[in-house]
Amino acid sequence: MTADEHPALRVMTYNVHGLRDPGVADVVRACRPDVLALQEPPRGVGGRARLLRFAGRTGMRLVVGGGGARTTALLVVAHRRVTDARAVRLPWRPGLTRRGASTALVDGVRVVVVHLGLRADERLRHVGRLGARVLRDATRADELVVVLGDLNERPGSPSWSALLDAAALVDAAAEAGVDDPTYPADEPRVRIDAVLVDPLLPVVGALVPADDPVARASDHRPLVVDLRLPEPPQG
Repeated sequence: MTADEHPALRVMTYNVHGLRDPGVADVVRACRPDVLALQEPPRGVGGRARLLRFAGRTGMRLVVGGGGARTTALLVVAHRRVTDARAVRLPWRPGLTRRGASTALVDGVRVVVVHLGLRADERLRHVGRLGARVLRDATRADELVVVLGDLNERPGSPSWSALLDAAALVDAAAEAGVDDPTYPADEPRVRIDAVLVDPLLPVVGALVPADDPVARASDHRPLVVDLRLPEPPQG
């Protein structure tokens, strides 16, 4: 991505590790996303208040966070139109982290934020639930879909592939020729963070920021993708 490009929609996925480091806000401001998908936002007592303060520091608004969204949140800049913003609860079994997803229509694009678990069987269960409850409905409604999140798998792994197949999506980073690792942030070795997009949303560019603040702010590096929205119908 170069300075003279003017993307129609910039999306960013970022596991923020509970917002333990205030540098996360600096990273987000530097990237200037229109849509910010968070994983591991602060939870528990005071968690939502911290998330709202973070949104204010980044110049964005919180559209989904807390409650059933659990380990995800969705922030959007003020000038983007948001409708049907909601949390999606995912199945839980004792001994595992309670997980959820965040979704909204942003300028007519169905955005879905996910944070899949550490166990392969749980990841596949949650992808199946999302496919049945969110992605299938979006496909039936002819909505363009973008899935963003920490998948806890490398490209080509079962849950990653199942998400691509659930709504006929493509890996935006791969489309842009980017395969930079995102985890761990200080010495990244694997790419487990993803932006998966409808092929009708052209990928203008992709970037995994790699400056010093990124290496310190969280245990993941973010993935930033620029998309071009379709022209609105004429007449």
